[in-house]
Amino acid sequence: MNLQDYLDQVIDYLNEGLCVTVPGWQLDQPVRVEPLAQGEYNLNYRVIQADRQWVLRVNVATQIGLTDQISYEYNTLCLLQDSGVTPCPYLCDNTLEHIPYGVLLMEYLPGEPLDYRRDPEAAAVVFARIHSQPINQDVNHLIQEEMPLSMTFEECIAMLQVYMDSELANPLITEYLSDVTAWAQEARHRESYFISDPWPCVINTEVNSGNFIANRERGTLHLVDWEKPLWGDPSQDLSHFCVPTTTLWKTDYRMSTSGKRAFIDAYRHAIQDAHLRDTIEERVRLRDPFNCLRGISWSAKAWVTYQTGDHAVKNEDTFQKINQYLDIDFLRSLFDSYI
Repeated sequence: MNLQDYLDQVIDYLNEGLCVTVPGWQLDQPVRVEPLAQGEYNLNYRVIQADRQWVLRVNVATQIGLTDQISYEYNTLCLLQDSGVTPCPYLCDNTLEHIPYGVLLMEYLPGEPLDYRRDPEAAAVVFARIHSQPINQDVNHLIQEEMPLSMTFEECIAMLQVYMDSELANPLITEYLSDVTAWAQEARHRESYFISDPWPCVINTEVNSGNFIANRERGTLHLVDWEKPLWGDPSQDLSHFCVPTTTLWKTDYRMSTSGKRAFIDAYRHAIQDAHLRDTIEERVRLRDPFNCLRGISWSAKAWVTYQTGDHAVKNEDTFQKINQYLDIDFLRSLFDSYI
């Protein structure tokens, strides 16, 4: 499946007049649609009408087992629309009547992906604004991260099992990852820290550079991909932003100790809560190995599904990166200090 497969259906969908409630939409003006970006679970198109632009997102699969993934993402963007650092949502269609997948129309934000060498401090401010949004935790729709390290661990085990059970698996990698998961099984009890000292907020959980849009002319930075948000601890986003499995995903950048400290300090400066400022470094430290394991587990599962034909959307650059992550020397650089 790729962007061209649904281009005609997207054009027909827009010509049906279903966007009449979208601010700025003109029924009597022609519309142009261009492929924009293809993710692992979504197809994204740029919609152009005169001098106005939007993003139409077709959700083809879910990472979190939801039957209505597109509404989950739309409702999250609604929660965050006052943050000023996320795209405004305009339309959600979960009927599957016109396109056999969920559809979301949202604000188009021109720019380029985040640059880890230029933008970490700006990203810290983005996270601070998102994490500080006043949201009622009793009525929001978000999945709650009740046992943060165990939740990540169980997710990793489920993904790793696909690799472990595959005849394609490298025995050396299987043995090493078994040692890592044995360590994580024991280490996850450290989540008692988060349980005894909760600081819940909206977290994105998928914060690689390609999910940010930096507009150099306007001096803005937005976090635009919200397919897997949770109600959880802010350390998840900060840790995930810094670990090598994230920074190397679309770039060749590996964050240094000093670079990470500057990023955390920028977040501290931007956050108003004194207790979070005092504890965020320890929260991130506890998260780091579990976020690395999550990145490796996803890669291990995808390495198998790419070759068995079970992956909905396939990107060649993704497959190359997966192979890099399943190199034994790379794995040891992540986990040897723990096990």
